[in-house]
Amino acid sequence: MRHTSFLPLEVIPKTKGLAMISLRELTMERLARVEAVKADGELGRRIRDMGIVPGVEVEVVGRAPLHDPVALRLPGFTLSLRNREADHIFVTPLPEETN
Repeated sequence: MRHTSFLPLEVIPKTKGLAMISLRELTMERLARVEAVKADGELGRRIRDMGIVPGVEVEVVGRAPLHDPVALRLPGFTLSLRNREADHIFVTPLPEETN
């Protein structure tokens, strides 16, 4: 069985023409809304138990020197995820605020 941390294109969710990316691709200090968690079994349950569910807003607030893990800010707390976990979470970056 081949193991990869990337999902085939056909399982990447699509939503109303919005540009969805994996959480791993989200740039620092960019706010995004979680659209889908495409992980089954124990991994999917753990991700949801951490509060990463569709509709929640997340922001990348830090990355380790080799970019793994990534620190995320969610409403009320901060957590870190490995990139192999972030690959299963799809987000839509929110428009940047203009001052």
